[in-house]
Amino acid sequence: MLFNSFTFLVFFCCVFALYRLLPGWNARKWLLLVSSYLFYAAWYAPYVVILLASTLVDWWIARRIWQCEDDAKRKRLLLVSLICNLGLLGFFKYGGFMLDNLDALFALVGVAHKPHAWSIVLPIGISFYTFASLSYTIDVYRREVRGDASLADYALFVSFFPHLVAGPIVRARLLLPQLAEPRTATQAQLVWGLVLVTIGLFSKVVLADSILAPVVDQVYAAAASVSSADAWAGVLGFSGQIYFDFSGYSLCAIGLALCFGFEFPDNFRYPYAARSFSDFWRRWHITLSTWLRDYLYIPLGGSFGGRATTYRNLLLTMLLGGLWHGASWMFVFWGGLHGAYLAVERGLRGDRAPQPSRAAGGIGVSLLVFLVVTLTWVPFRSPDAATAAQILGGLFRFGAAHTLATTPMLLVYATMAATLIWQHRQRDGSLETWFGGLGRVAQVGVLAACLITMFLCSGGDERAFIYFQF
Repeated sequence: MLFNSFTFLVFFCCVFALYRLLPGWNARKWLLLVSSYLFYAAWYAPYVVILLASTLVDWWIARRIWQCEDDAKRKRLLLVSLICNLGLLGFFKYGGFMLDNLDALFALVGVAHKPHAWSIVLPIGISFYTFASLSYTIDVYRREVRGDASLADYALFVSFFPHLVAGPIVRARLLLPQLAEPRTATQAQLVWGLVLVTIGLFSKVVLADSILAPVVDQVYAAAASVSSADAWAGVLGFSGQIYFDFSGYSLCAIGLALCFGFEFPDNFRYPYAARSFSDFWRRWHITLSTWLRDYLYIPLGGSFGGRATTYRNLLLTMLLGGLWHGASWMFVFWGGLHGAYLAVERGLRGDRAPQPSRAAGGIGVSLLVFLVVTLTWVPFRSPDAATAAQILGGLFRFGAAHTLATTPMLLVYATMAATLIWQHRQRDGSLETWFGGLGRVAQVGVLAACLITMFLCSGGDERAFIYFQF
């Protein structure tokens, strides 16, 4: 059930209407819980069992940890939670990947091995709800949150449909307190929530799917023969596609939650205006980068063990962050590159705190960071190393015949130029401040333009959000 589908529109309207009509808070929470499970069942009903089992296990373990005073027993309980969550994620997401690599290892030493094909369907959203659930047991173990939440509240925290399948990764410390008291959106919250959904769907349907994705798909399908202009359009286009696709989903999720009175954290903050790689990761997929920082990088020792330890921790964190995205060495390579960038940046900066760049110099640095990040998206998008090498080689394939039609190619370049200008202008601001600063007529005009262009771009294939596969 995609956010950009008529089915979801009917689903949301029905749930929202019932939510406003029901008088009791408990009844409203049960409505949201049942609706969230129905939303998840619409993807593949049998995997509701996995979601429910993961929820029950972590809820029970967290309560035991909360009630226990024996440190050794608490550590054992936490270990059980880690094994259950990571084991579940490893089996469904990385089982086939591990078998393929085991086969390659056998072949390398001359052992013939023909395993059965791995045909298990990956449960949608498992990476997101596993990380959300796992953070709860860790926080309870650290005594940073209470572990006595009711099963219904905890189940709703894990499964609440706006963030269930692709984030943001909402932590229990943020959402459980909101579930403790009745929530009804104010008029201002409801209006702003619907504005965010509209802008998010525009980002997805118009920018990501209609303008950028067709060019990206065409370029990567003909990676071995594209010209330089085509290759740059494909590479820049994917940089924009993944941003507008995922940030659009995040805006929809935040807006939908706000319509019910719940507040989610921001997940993007103009990342292509970043002035360093660490700044980029403070602006891109913020809920994942902060999760990795708090539950992996800092427990590994962070930056408190000397430079070599810091570099190791950065590389390990980003390698695992890359692997989180999918069972492929290309994701690992992508994460490793970002880890290397962060390590080099830390080495050049030393122990000095980051200094704000002057406006002119800052724009130059931002463009350099954007260029490197954009080129690093190539292995992320490519199915294998050969395709990535062909795309990167195509960037310098001058004189080759064009594959792309002129108009779609120019639209990609114009869209990305406008994106960079917009993000640099808004770098230290917020979407809410910008929209609120417009006059009423301009606000209506922006929303009307979004709705009209979405209507004009509708009727084609409904593309799933890119991060659904992670």
